Amino acid sequence: MIQERELPEPEATRRTASGTESSRANRGWWDRNADEYQSDHGVFLGDDRFVWGPEGLDEADAGLLGPASGLAGRRVLEIGAGAAQCSRWLAAQGARPVALDLSHRQLQHALRIGGDGVSLVEADAGALPFADGSFDLACSAYGALPFVADPVRVLREVHRVLRPGGRFVFSVTHPIRWAFPDEPGPEGLSVGASYFDRTPYVEQDEEGRAVYVEHHRTIGDRVRDVVAGGFRLLDLVEPEWPAWNNQEWGGWSPLRGHLIPGTAIFVCARDRSTGTADRNSRQS
Repeated sequence: MIQERELPEPEATRRTASGTESSRANRGWWDRNADEYQSDHGVFLGDDRFVWGPEGLDEADAGLLGPASGLAGRRVLEIGAGAAQCSRWLAAQGARPVALDLSHRQLQHALRIGGDGVSLVEADAGALPFADGSFDLACSAYGALPFVADPVRVLREVHRVLRPGGRFVFSVTHPIRWAFPDEPGPEGLSVGASYFDRTPYVEQDEEGRAVYVEHHRTIGDRVRDVVAGGFRLLDLVEPEWPAWNNQEWGGWSPLRGHLIPGTAIFVCARDRSTGTADRNSRQS
């Protein structure tokens, strides 16, 4: 019987990583780890629940995309959809969602779970394969934006495919978390790095090839990215950790969640007028 060779643990470091390297590494990482991710977090995420982050804030309660009663018939693009749990919830409200992800394996889990009314697309968020003004709304729960080297490119692409007046809501790891160790216990409560260090977090193999990349942006950076992408920022939501949630998820935990924010949700709108950002998005 042939035994599989156990691969060495990747080395964690901080170094520059290009857009191409980031995309290639993260596509491979999610393809390799999709099974474990869905096994570990599938119960919490549900098959048809729209949750914005580890705190457990539900779109059904938050209404960041607008009232659920107003979703019927709306075309919605979910970016970094994973197994399309959020899209299934949207479909149940009568919306017409498209779930897009870079990872083929994540979308296979979407097929495994199934669900009527959800279209699946495998594509890069920085080059959306849709015509201008194809969608009424767009959303992303921890999808794409934390992992790309050029978030403005993604934002401009989302802006391009949204109809005037459309809304884009996305969640990311709260930027303040980058100053703290990624640990759920007391050791994760002491500042260990500069909040202002934008050097990407990279896990690399023995030959120095990136196998996972995450990019840090400060709150100010994120706000400027939103504006550069052509959007108007309507709200910035920092969910508090609820009393009912006793789970740990990576560096997220009740201990840390009651003291410092873990998720930042940006509620953005494409204005009804056409301007410079539209022209820039088509040229980028």
